[in-house]
Amino acid sequence: MISNLEKEITFRFLKARKKDGFLNVISIFSFIGISLGVAVLIIVMSVMNGFRSELINKIVGFNSHITVKSYDSSIDQKKLNSKNLSLISKNIVLSNSGEAIILKNNTSKGVVLRGYENNDFSKLEIIKNEKFKGNKLLLKDFISIGNELSFALDLQVGDEITLMSPSGVETIVGNLLKQKNFIVTSIFNSGLAEFDNNIAFINLNTLEEFFGFDINDRALEIYLKNPNKIESQKMIVQKIFDKEFVYSWADMNNSLFSALKVERNVMFIILSLIIVVAAFNIISGLTILVKNKTKDIAILKSIGVLNKSIIKIFFLVGVLIGTSATAFGILLGVTFSIYIENFREFLSSTFNISLFPEEIYFLSKMPSEINPTSIFLISICSIIITIIVSIFPAFKAAKLDPIKALKYE
Repeated sequence: MISNLEKEITFRFLKARKKDGFLNVISIFSFIGISLGVAVLIIVMSVMNGFRSELINKIVGFNSHITVKSYDSSIDQKKLNSKNLSLISKNIVLSNSGEAIILKNNTSKGVVLRGYENNDFSKLEIIKNEKFKGNKLLLKDFISIGNELSFALDLQVGDEITLMSPSGVETIVGNLLKQKNFIVTSIFNSGLAEFDNNIAFINLNTLEEFFGFDINDRALEIYLKNPNKIESQKMIVQKIFDKEFVYSWADMNNSLFSALKVERNVMFIILSLIIVVAAFNIISGLTILVKNKTKDIAILKSIGVLNKSIIKIFFLVGVLIGTSATAFGILLGVTFSIYIENFREFLSSTFNISLFPEEIYFLSKMPSEINPTSIFLISICSIIITIIVSIFPAFKAAKLDPIKALKYE
């Protein structure tokens, strides 16, 4: 419990005085350092959380949540009527894929072709995107390409391209590569340049005819009602399709998200050092404060103020500086995180520099996701560090001998 006397003396010591100029400078730097440390941590964590969430949404929106492939025969269609499967799945479609080369105006580009039936193609999330242009059906000899690929090859809806298959056709003069003309029927935009530049969609039957695939090679794509619970729902699918190979979008991108997690933890540790360094300024400030207030401490002890009250007073001074700096840092960090895209655009236009380039980070704008748990953790760490560094100067003040202190005043 803190008495009124202890509160009064604490706030009196916090007030700036002309003769304590250097002490005030140290206190200000401590406040600024902790505030900036907390703010930078919140901003970095928010950007990394936003980047991860945006990346997951883009990947999940473009790929199936769970894919089932048979090892040596076609997938048992009877298993599709499983009650457990219907409870967790939103859409189930059949697909196939292969690699080909697009030829247009003496320019070639390798792409991955995905084949879907007309009705299944219209169920994909990417088709529901407002940036999707063209026909939503995959008819024979028609192709749907990404907007990045359309820019690279200067293609529009209605243009004709040539696809070259790696599987050849035997003729009397040898093995010739199979070629087929397609008309661009639509252009999609997934939000990920990597997908938009390297993947195209064609009719499933056309794809299998073009590559010479068997119908048994088809994969089963399962789109879940709740893709966030991917691991538990993958186990349900694995039990249903116990003789097939089952994998999820998380399995396909495991290394990427593991790297993001490690990077996030490392950044948290490194940036926390800013708060630690700033907090050590509090030790310097409180030590100088104890030195400057030697006479005041001696007088307080002479009139009967206990050592524990002296400890509380100087401990509170340090904690109040750290806590107020943490609160200001939270306000600064949250505000910056909310308007970070506006700041990025302002800096890019003002200094004519490219911040967060899309071709590197796969996203058109800088993402930010404020996580209350992260903010709480950062705040607790900052306050704990402040409490720890305030203990030593407080005990040093309590050990001061009032007789010696008044003797030399």
